Amino acid sequence: MTPQKRLSGTLRVRTSWDPVADWYNGWVGKRGSDHHRRLAIPAVLELLEPRPGEHILDIGAGQGVLAPFIVRARARYTGLDASSRLLEFARKHHGEQGRFLLADAHRLAELPELHQRFDAAVFLLSLQDMDPLASALTSAAWTLRHGGRLILLMTHPCFRVPWQSGWGWDERRKRAFRRIESYLTPFSVPMQPYPGGNGATRSFHRPLQAYINSLAECGLLVERLREIPADKARAENLDNREIPLFLGLRARKVKT
Repeated sequence: MTPQKRLSGTLRVRTSWDPVADWYNGWVGKRGSDHHRRLAIPAVLELLEPRPGEHILDIGAGQGVLAPFIVRARARYTGLDASSRLLEFARKHHGEQGRFLLADAHRLAELPELHQRFDAAVFLLSLQDMDPLASALTSAAWTLRHGGRLILLMTHPCFRVPWQSGWGWDERRKRAFRRIESYLTPFSVPMQPYPGGNGATRSFHRPLQAYINSLAECGLLVERLREIPADKARAENLDNREIPLFLGLRARKVKT
């Protein structure tokens, strides 16, 4: 994500997600990808526990796949994203279920109407694509009321390190194992270009301690954590049932 620029009196956000928006929408679509539907969204809802009348903020909302579930719980949904193209799809798919704002997740203080407005905020598979981490979490905490909840759902940073982890096969023991080549050192990773185009996004690996400590520095204390395997019911082998794909956690704002 690049800094915001004010052009002709309009605050505009430049992001690497705009060039890949058509491809990403084709993959995720209105309802979310298979992983969204089977794993990520159910885990978020379990941690979030949305209540009627609450105001929920979806940071890095993309196509707004979370919106119908928040509305179904009779809560109020606001989604924001840095990509104007993804927001076009969000408004097309879910515009009647909430509002969608163009915003830089690191600079939410530039939208004073969001200050301490929300009972909960969610990063649904989006925080791992944001850097710096501290400013994204500080902005999220700024939007929360005292006692508000922050939900993070991401690929598990301990076991799913982009380009630095993968499955191996132990011939002697006749079983698969998870290979981790690098973990403690934070680094950025250019993801593979999308098929048929010239755009590419970037992901950011950080060890688990970076997330926990950054949350605490923002006055957000972790109260629940879930580690989610690829699919308990459909996993073809023990390894996929034992090595988590996603990490979900809930933190609560304990100071302003």
